[in-house]
Amino acid sequence: MTSIKTKTIKKQILLRMACVAFVLLSSTAHAQNTNPEPIPQRDGFIFEFVVGGGIISIEDSEGIQTFDKSQGTFVFPDLKFGYMLNEKLAITVAMPGNIYEFQDNDRNFGGFIPSVQYWVKDRWWIHGGIGLAIDSPALYDIKDNVNDDWNFGCAVMASTGYEIYKKKNFALNVQSKLVLGRTSLDGDAHRDAVIFNVGLGFSWL
Repeated sequence: MTSIKTKTIKKQILLRMACVAFVLLSSTAHAQNTNPEPIPQRDGFIFEFVVGGGIISIEDSEGIQTFDKSQGTFVFPDLKFGYMLNEKLAITVAMPGNIYEFQDNDRNFGGFIPSVQYWVKDRWWIHGGIGLAIDSPALYDIKDNVNDDWNFGCAVMASTGYEIYKKKNFALNVQSKLVLGRTSLDGDAHRDAVIFNVGLGFSWL
């Protein structure tokens, strides 16, 4: 009889402990739901640089190079400066840049593009703008009278990214970017470019 009573008491204690644990867990879960983790504040100036690569297609109106032949490219440089207007919207200046080969010389097709960036969700943003296209020799491959011409025109840009890591005012994101541009050449000719990149963005905001 004594052993049966002891087992009954132990069962009652275990049941009471289980009930207490359930109540505590429920209270904790309710507190977490009613007090979610605060969303990081975004304000002030922002800066970002990107490392990555992609593809570029170049076509000249003179027929020297056409869109039929694409080539791999690496991002250099790819910078962004801006200022947060509120927690979701920023005005920015984007400076995309991609190295490509033209007639055995390395050149850079990039731009200086006023733009806006909007956070659709806490970690997902979209970014776009229109501005100046710049086609220039790569800084390490400038050759007098061969690869020293600078050409300017118009470019449009659209990109999107997702922040995979955030700590304080730093964020690491994966992003993709599309740039369409046209620059004017000597003799009323022009050069068109279509660029698609994928990269890692390192941003401070």
